[in-house]
Amino acid sequence: MNTPAMPIDTKKTGRAMRPHTLRHAAIATLAALALAAGGAASATELHVVSSGGFAQAYKDLAGAYERSSGDHLVSEWGPSMGATKNAIPARLARGEPVDVVIMVGDALDKLMAEGRLEPGSKVSLANSPIACAVRHGAARPDISSVAGLRAAFLGARHVAYSDSASGEYIKRELMDKLGIRQQMEGKAAQIPATPVGEIIAHGDADFGCQQRSELQPVEGIDIVGLLPPAVQLQTEFAGALVRGSGHQEAGRALLRFLAAPANAGAIEATGLQPVAATH
Repeated sequence: MNTPAMPIDTKKTGRAMRPHTLRHAAIATLAALALAAGGAASATELHVVSSGGFAQAYKDLAGAYERSSGDHLVSEWGPSMGATKNAIPARLARGEPVDVVIMVGDALDKLMAEGRLEPGSKVSLANSPIACAVRHGAARPDISSVAGLRAAFLGARHVAYSDSASGEYIKRELMDKLGIRQQMEGKAAQIPATPVGEIIAHGDADFGCQQRSELQPVEGIDIVGLLPPAVQLQTEFAGALVRGSGHQEAGRALLRFLAAPANAGAIEATGLQPVAATH
């Protein structure tokens, strides 16, 4: 005679589960794993290199983009031109894994013509004026006129300017426009890689000029003003996809985000003039 099985008190043992409960638990676990795997698969690790002029705006907006997209940005910095190893053209020439570049528009156009960037992927982001600065607390020259700017250059002991777009303009054009090329020989220097503001803050120059957006984040200096309109140069900053990038859709989404009118205020706060605000 078979003895009927004794019922198990699950309140005491905590071991017995009904078959349908087991099935439901297994299904729930599999669903959770599938969601986690799907989220991991859809997230993109996007490698971006930005030049200094747009760097602060990019930093201020990067977190919001990551939260809204789920993508992860791997960010590095380098000048748009020049011979330093971190310069964007040098990075691309040696085949670094870069998906998106953000840089001076003219230099970007050159890389596009060389076939290093995806045709038609350029997105204009902002325009940047050149400003000048002195060490914090030093006397501030009045550079609101061309004559005042000329006097500020001539009155400085050491002048610094960058090796990127603003510095190339100062070296190749502004000195001649001000008629001071010969007078500045020996006391004006083009600074590779290091921001001009840091050179001024450390006391290695007492006057210097660079993109306002690159001077603005530097502590220890005072921005005295923009170049006068008659000799000002507005520099375009733009982004584009690197040719052959495996993350084309994510790269385009990032550039759309940076150019969106809703982000114009954040860009303007860094000293740039957002392109979106003029549309």
